[in-house]
Amino acid sequence: MPQKRIVVTGIGGNVGQGIIRNIRAAPYDTYVIGTNVEAFSGGNHLCDAFYKVPYAYHEEYLHAILAIVAEEAVDLIIPATDYEVYYLAAFKDQIPCAVAVSDLDTARIYLDKYETYRFFKTHEIPFAEAYLPSAYDHSFTESIAKPRKGRGSRGLVLNPADVSIYSDEEYMVQELIRGEEITTAFYVNKQQALHGHITFVRTLENGATNLCTVTERYNTSVEKIITKMISVSSIQGAANVQSMVTKNGDIIPFEINCRISGTNSIRSQFGFKDVEYTLAEYLFEEAPEPPVIEPGSAARILMDVIYKGAHDYSGLSDKKYPHYLF
Repeated sequence: MPQKRIVVTGIGGNVGQGIIRNIRAAPYDTYVIGTNVEAFSGGNHLCDAFYKVPYAYHEEYLHAILAIVAEEAVDLIIPATDYEVYYLAAFKDQIPCAVAVSDLDTARIYLDKYETYRFFKTHEIPFAEAYLPSAYDHSFTESIAKPRKGRGSRGLVLNPADVSIYSDEEYMVQELIRGEEITTAFYVNKQQALHGHITFVRTLENGATNLCTVTERYNTSVEKIITKMISVSSIQGAANVQSMVTKNGDIIPFEINCRISGTNSIRSQFGFKDVEYTLAEYLFEEAPEPPVIEPGSAARILMDVIYKGAHDYSGLSDKKYPHYLF
């Protein structure tokens, strides 16, 4: 089987770094080209080659991607950030390789959290209530102001005293629901069928999962939500639903990621290998292996990438430079 060359974007974050680690663990011969808006990060040591690129919404982004695809003979692009999902979906017809994204309209809906809320409400899918700041009537017991478009967990404001300072174009006000937080990853195959899903009960630190446990307690209810999502929007490949479980047992989604999400490195160890499913379908046109979910828990830790003798970061672009993990 010939070596396949894959671009993974956003390698400065845990999503992109997890994707690369899962690619390395997959049973395929691969060469990984990482991209990021910063020249150096903790993800560089994972890459066979690296390129700095503009932000996806800059007009030079497409030119940069096309140049990398041509220079590196790329077979597949896997985006790790929400904006890149949207813009790569918009440019997909111009990119001469496979791109692991849903269609443009679906990417648009899930890029914008307020549009996601409106879409779910239209299709009678549960979702945390939300308003634009100018329309908020202070009806929530607790609220959260959040950017409408993907910034990870940056820009969140709990129980804002004055929502008038937030613009309708950039922010929304969402009901803050207390309860048990769960995150559900699922995969939709190219036949638009649900391939499988896994749910973690989790806690977060600095906006990212730090502790999580596999649970099957909510599988039936979560699958109903996912199945309805698939029936009304053209999701392809990996996606993620973040939800709260109320004290009454109701599952209320509050955010959707229409991409491979941040726990991909953990869930692959418990039988849900959405990165490997992506490689099978998009590189080899193979049916992905069915998930076999195992019980378990995980904790995230910090590790260090050590480059002895390096006086700065200027030459440390990829894995060829001597380093070790501690």
